[in-house]
Amino acid sequence: MVMAKRNRYCVPTQRGSLELGERTLIMGILNVTPDSFSDAGRHHSRNAAIGHALDMIVAGADILDIGGESTRPGAEPVPFQMEIDRILPVIQAIRESSDIPISIDTTKAEVARQALEGGADIINDVSALRFDPDMAHVAQSTGAPVILMHMKGKPQTMQQNPVYGSLFSEIIMFLEERIRFATSHGISRHQIIVDPGIGFGKTVLHNLKLIRELEKFQCLDRPLLLGASRKSFIGAVLDLPVKEREWGTSVVHAFGIASGVHIIRVHDVEVARQVARMGDALRMDQHPG
Repeated sequence: MVMAKRNRYCVPTQRGSLELGERTLIMGILNVTPDSFSDAGRHHSRNAAIGHALDMIVAGADILDIGGESTRPGAEPVPFQMEIDRILPVIQAIRESSDIPISIDTTKAEVARQALEGGADIINDVSALRFDPDMAHVAQSTGAPVILMHMKGKPQTMQQNPVYGSLFSEIIMFLEERIRFATSHGISRHQIIVDPGIGFGKTVLHNLKLIRELEKFQCLDRPLLLGASRKSFIGAVLDLPVKEREWGTSVVHAFGIASGVHIIRVHDVEVARQVARMGDALRMDQHPG
């Protein structure tokens, strides 16, 4: 496996900065929803969500990604207030005991604004600032880093026969356009992280090709996030249910680290931390010890 170059970046936040590139950062997923594809609502209650967040911190998470609305294929949007009621008490409770960076996984500007006021640091918008016209202003006015993800269509329709004329060219052009949009609205380029959107409007073969050649996204000159944990393309290859996809996920993460990704978004922090440490040692970015 050839190791691609991994550039280093410093992404400023309200509480400090994310140093990206020296080692692979682990973003732990916390779905405070009753219908997420992986945990099926196991962390829907406030206490369960807070407990799981603290467990991920102990296991070595570098960032927590908290969402109150499922973006799985076919998922329907939830009302703004319901999303706020799910995520805000959890963010506030985590912030009382930890200064770990928190990203808010939302496409709604007001949810992002209240989450940032409540203690979150990063906006993770799967629509790349497309679904809510006020989201760019929230990022610009708060100075929060923003993760721009590629998605073909919307969660309700994205897996209905997605077709590309040129897979990499179209995704890179999309992300380039969204970066231009963000910067034209006053968002500093230094605030931007990109995500190719594994599983969001892609077939199994599309996802496999993207994983094999993730280094192509380095042309964007922005930190790269990989969100592939337990996704359906892994299940399709291995013929396994969600709960049994961690080994397959680890292989995908190893490919991503070799390709130079900066952040891996994961369900099992403990396993991912081991994969990242070994991958970084093989990259000679970091040696165990």
